[in-house]
Amino acid sequence: MELHQEIKTLAAQLGGILTDKRLWITTAESCTGGGVSYALTDTPGSSAYIDRAFVTYSNQAKQDLLKVAAATLAEYGAVSEQTVLEMAAGACKVTNADISIAVSGVAGPGGGTKEKPVGLVWFCIQIGNKQYPSQQLFFGHRASVRAQAIVYALKEVIEKINL
Repeated sequence: MELHQEIKTLAAQLGGILTDKRLWITTAESCTGGGVSYALTDTPGSSAYIDRAFVTYSNQAKQDLLKVAAATLAEYGAVSEQTVLEMAAGACKVTNADISIAVSGVAGPGGGTKEKPVGLVWFCIQIGNKQYPSQQLFFGHRASVRAQAIVYALKEVIEKINL
């Protein structure tokens, strides 16, 4: 299935689950630039489960909007497990959402390092007080990395809700 269609299908599936379970979701996105929230709000009826979303591309935005600690960013960087854990927790806290999706990575084409190559993306799904961090390494050009990250994020939320 083409990625664009897969994103639409997954977003609609997740929307149905959220509606049925009467759950609210929020997003805290960096490298995806709001792509996850766009996918969710592109589905009719999304106002029943999404109240707001955050695009926190800069470290300052992560600190100001999601309450990520400056010390976390200084020690581990924006693309790290520690940062997405704090992004996910902060998003739930400032919105009172039941679920959050946090995404931070290196979409490219530049910005990668040996330790954090282009295509490395960290995720954290938070449901209630339980957090599910994970990382993936995607390949391809910038738009492809971002689309793959959106697909992965949506699939992860669906999987974790159904645990």
